Amino acid sequence: MSDTAPLQSLAEGSVGGQLLALLGNGGPVLILLALLSVLTLTLLLLKLWQFAAARLYDRRTLEGALASWHAGEPGQALERLAASRHIGAEPLAAAMRGRLDADAEEARLREEVTRLASDRLEQLRAYLRGLEAIGTLSPLLGLLGTVLGMIEAFHQLEAAGSRVDPSMLSGGIWEALLTTAAGLALAIPAVAALTWLERVVERFRHRLEDAVTQVFTTAPPRHAA
Repeated sequence: MSDTAPLQSLAEGSVGGQLLALLGNGGPVLILLALLSVLTLTLLLLKLWQFAAARLYDRRTLEGALASWHAGEPGQALERLAASRHIGAEPLAAAMRGRLDADAEEARLREEVTRLASDRLEQLRAYLRGLEAIGTLSPLLGLLGTVLGMIEAFHQLEAAGSRVDPSMLSGGIWEALLTTAAGLALAIPAVAALTWLERVVERFRHRLEDAVTQVFTTAPPRHAA
């Protein structure tokens, strides 16, 4: 017994033990918020990996292809886009190839390029709604946990009758407010991450739209690739 007591005391005083104690005090709502925090981190890492794989921060590919296009070298522009893994390369290349085709109808070409661009944008917006849902639901879940905790605290207060201990009520209140704090602590970074990710996607949409517009508003080079 004496050998296990120090180990138990050490576990209770450790960070992990304190976290487990907090989860126990917060009840199932706090456990759910903890799971949502893991999901939030997973979604954020997934989006960062997706943006990196899509070469979203690469500005040289589209700008270099446009420079070759304006210089009258469509073959070089298309080769540059074909060799790139940039997510906007295919829509821009489709616009260039269509402009080089004298038989292509501009209306249909614009529709096809718009379809390709919309598909790429939809890929980049994947999982953003999940972050939005977490940012919206987390404070509500925290509030629910607080209400349930307050109900339990007052129920214990009623059961105590005339033997009311003020520490009983104060202890129940801080445990109840714990879920509200956890909900806000999760919602704030989730909403901030969502805002930043949406801004990144919006900037890409603007760059791609500007690049495609330049292809359509300038005369195609006289010699094809």
